[in-house]
Amino acid sequence: MTEIRHEPVAPTRTQWLAPGAAIDAHRHDDHQIVYAGRGVLAVTTGAGSWIAPGTRAIWVPAGTVHAHQAHGELELRLVGLPARDNPLGLEQPAVLEVGPLLRELILAYTQTADTPAPDDGSPERARLRAVLLDQLKASPQQPLHLPTPTAPLLRAVCEILSANPADDRTLAALGRQVGASDRTLSRLFKSDLGMTFPQWRTQLRLYRALVLLAEDTPVTAAAHRCGWSSASAFIDVFRRTFGHTPGAHQRHA
Repeated sequence: MTEIRHEPVAPTRTQWLAPGAAIDAHRHDDHQIVYAGRGVLAVTTGAGSWIAPGTRAIWVPAGTVHAHQAHGELELRLVGLPARDNPLGLEQPAVLEVGPLLRELILAYTQTADTPAPDDGSPERARLRAVLLDQLKASPQQPLHLPTPTAPLLRAVCEILSANPADDRTLAALGRQVGASDRTLSRLFKSDLGMTFPQWRTQLRLYRALVLLAEDTPVTAAAHRCGWSSASAFIDVFRRTFGHTPGAHQRHA
């Protein structure tokens, strides 16, 4: 991220992005809620990537340099919040669960927003905003963050797996390729990324699976390309993470 645009006001609006399209690195003086009404959205910062299907939204705190990436045809819903309004009390990006009510609130709040600052001061819009903020406070955070490693040895391992998520080698086998013991790499995963090797690999595979599903890849093919031994194993992990099956996800994307 070398060219960083500064957009003081985080817009509230609906924006369509074609498959594979991106919004380059930028930052706002406001907080922003980023939601995919359709398709799959990835938000990337210097610390890693966050990905969200239609049942999740991404919280981007004020001042965070970030870029957007569309997977599938993306209906991007943006909600800007002044820096003084931080209903989550979070200073780092996070993925939030979006239930039916919060989804409808986001859709309604962004439906007619066609300017960077659409609030017209009406009591109706103020009430809608207040309920939306209340629902955000009650939204559980979801572990859908793929952190970026900084340690060179760890970065080498993560690059190998990112190139081929189906690589099912053990950490010891991967360590032999990069010249490190599994004990050293295990320690680095916890200290550098805040998670274990199996947790990071699962996050990577889910991330890649969401991208493949957005590209209309069949569920079985997505499962095998991401390293699951069977479609049923993939479906089980996907359902436990997102609350629905990959097939249901594709039908409603």
